[in-house]
Amino acid sequence: MGTETRVLGTRTILLWGAGLLVVAAVAATLLLTLLGGGRPEDSARLEALKTAATLVVGTGGAAALLLAARRQRSAELDLVQKDHDATERRVTEIYSKAADQLGSDKAPVRLAGLYSLERLAGGYAPHRQTIVNVLCAYLRMPYDVEAKDREELQVRKTAQRILLLHLRAGSVEQPNEGFWPDVDLDFSGATLVGLTLTHCSIRSIVCFGAEFHELTSFRGTEFRTKADFNQAQFTGRADFRGTVFGGGRDSFNGALFAGPVDFGTKTVARLAGAEAVPGPARTWPQDWEERPADGDPSRSRLTRKGEPRDPAAR
Repeated sequence: MGTETRVLGTRTILLWGAGLLVVAAVAATLLLTLLGGGRPEDSARLEALKTAATLVVGTGGAAALLLAARRQRSAELDLVQKDHDATERRVTEIYSKAADQLGSDKAPVRLAGLYSLERLAGGYAPHRQTIVNVLCAYLRMPYDVEAKDREELQVRKTAQRILLLHLRAGSVEQPNEGFWPDVDLDFSGATLVGLTLTHCSIRSIVCFGAEFHELTSFRGTEFRTKADFNQAQFTGRADFRGTVFGGGRDSFNGALFAGPVDFGTKTVARLAGAEAVPGPARTWPQDWEERPADGDPSRSRLTRKGEPRDPAAR
């Protein structure tokens, strides 16, 4: 059974008020009868009663103030909860509409959905990672590079550019007010064309099995905890100059570099298990070099310098 809140009616309030008046009248009559004789001891007792009454009234006033403060606090909490509920409803409405727009067969509608999500992420930080997950999920959707769907390509590049704009922290002198900190990217199996994430600060990235076409640049970007490029394929130029792989969890096992590669002279990376197609000019990290793969002249294997060669490959 539910608990019902009983509200005092007007009649009840009037009866209580009348009762209090009767009690006050009786108390006044008793005081005048018992202490109204004018004797010194009666005056002393009357003064003591006045002091006690003052204390009682003061205590009652303090209690009333406390009750008023509690009512005010309760009203404020109710208002905050109502604002929070209204905000959550609005976020849900915008998010649902944007998700529907991303499923449209018309490129302009999909673009509108991306920009709605961008605005939502900018205004509601607790939902930011969820929105980034949606952008990554869109980029993971099947895409045929050979089909040359220019409209879809523009939509995908817009999603990539949104990430670029908000993953740059900026400088100390000019911080990026739209920066999204502590973001995780999941491009597993995605087909990415001309991905540029330069000078970004990203908590983690997973590109397992992803295909990178045209120029792919992570120049000057910091991956703070994890960078998974296992089984990734770079068909065009790859730029990792100045890239920082933090956390000791970077991996390129099974990755294939088919085009030019530039890691610069300062980048430190773990390239064990990576392969390359011989031919294009490449700059690997200082401790790494290409060696012919075992039994496959169309592949080179990335190996640490100074590591003993496999006798079978000699």
